[in-house]
Amino acid sequence: MELMGSTLTSTYARPKTSHFLPAISNMATTYRNSQPAMTMNAIANQWRNNSYYKNSMLVPIPSSMQRDGLDLVRANTMFYPSNRSVLGTRFTPDDWYKSNQSNYRESESSRNSAERLRRDTIRLMQDKDQLTRRTQENTSKNIGERLNDIVFWRSELSHEIDNMVTEIAALSEVKRRLERALAETEGPQQVSQECLYHREKRMSIDLVHDDVEKDLIKEVEVIKSCQERMRRYLDRAVAQLASNRAAQHELERDLSDKVTAQRIDGRCHHLRNTSDGIGYYRGIDRLDPTVSLPDSWSKFTDDNILLSQSQRASSHKLRDEIEILLNTTSNEMWNQFNNVNVAFTNRISETGDAKNSLQSHLAKTLQEIFQTEMLIESVKRALRDKEGPLKVAQTRLEERSRRPNIELCRDNPFHRLVSEVREIEDTIIKLQERLMEAENTLQTLVKTKVTLEHDLSVKANSLFLDQEKCMSIRKTFPSMPRLVGYT
Repeated sequence: MELMGSTLTSTYARPKTSHFLPAISNMATTYRNSQPAMTMNAIANQWRNNSYYKNSMLVPIPSSMQRDGLDLVRANTMFYPSNRSVLGTRFTPDDWYKSNQSNYRESESSRNSAERLRRDTIRLMQDKDQLTRRTQENTSKNIGERLNDIVFWRSELSHEIDNMVTEIAALSEVKRRLERALAETEGPQQVSQECLYHREKRMSIDLVHDDVEKDLIKEVEVIKSCQERMRRYLDRAVAQLASNRAAQHELERDLSDKVTAQRIDGRCHHLRNTSDGIGYYRGIDRLDPTVSLPDSWSKFTDDNILLSQSQRASSHKLRDEIEILLNTTSNEMWNQFNNVNVAFTNRISETGDAKNSLQSHLAKTLQEIFQTEMLIESVKRALRDKEGPLKVAQTRLEERSRRPNIELCRDNPFHRLVSEVREIEDTIIKLQERLMEAENTLQTLVKTKVTLEHDLSVKANSLFLDQEKCMSIRKTFPSMPRLVGYT
């Protein structure tokens, strides 16, 4: 404290700051008397007698006025040891003894309060330390349980992703087989349409709507029906693959989140009070960045797995349907292909038989034409042979008609010559009639020959189209493994 005034009657105006110990103003204030203002006034007014205190207690003086008055007196009055004899005694021994006892009691009370506070504080620190450790252990245990849950769901997700990847690969393979089978149907369809186009080149009576044409039209319809079903299932396979990949993406994203969460929770689970990288984050407990609850968290992953399982079941069912479709379509196309081939074989056999019959009839017709021509030549020769006898008979009649007078007798020679002429003329007429009949028959035979030759050319053309054009290209029909998508 800074000293003001004389040695015996010193007045303390302000505390002197120590350079060695910290200020104890707070502690002094805590354990100070309940009336600090009166104590300061008693120290500041040491020269005042008891009557002054009695008078001052009767009339209250504002603290500001009292402080100003003290400052004025302190500033104008100087006390010396010689002035002490003039002043009266300030306290009695009883007051001094009571003051000491009061200080003792206050000291003991302060020490008891301090000791009690120390014990309570130590107990509080111990309790809070144990509570903190238990809380931290429980938190670590909860994080460990959370890690176990994450590991469980992560294994479930990994297993489901593996199954989905396998299913996607299997469905992709079936889809490629379906695409190859669909591509293989283009060849048979083109063959069937080309056979129909070739058979349109048949001529005349052979341009019939026979069993071969019916089976070819049916084959085209069967192939188109198979193609339509394949395209429909191919579209379903593409959509199912998209759904499978979407489910796989959700699973992989969930698995990635699980891996990140496991890494973070694992790092948090291994954090200790002595770990590196720990620090204060003020106000972090007031933030709530969570977006799910434990039930919704597990339900989210469970829903993803259930969705993936549902997609896998649909994909497996679709693969079975595609397998059945491939077998069904291949059997249908092969059966119809065989039916068409059987129809072609029968038709070729019928056409060949008809061609052989035509050739036989044509040979006979040609032989008959030859004989008819020979007959005509014979008839013509016979007619020429009758010219001489007719001329002779007519010449005889003409010469005998120049007999004179009575010599023109209707004798037997006359009658015979007339009969001979008429007989020869009748023979010539008959021969001419036969000649005309023979010529007409020859014309008929020639027409028949032309008809047979034309029909024979038609049959030959039909045989060429069916046997050479159609059956030769139908040898390239795909095999059964290729029709079901295998290479």
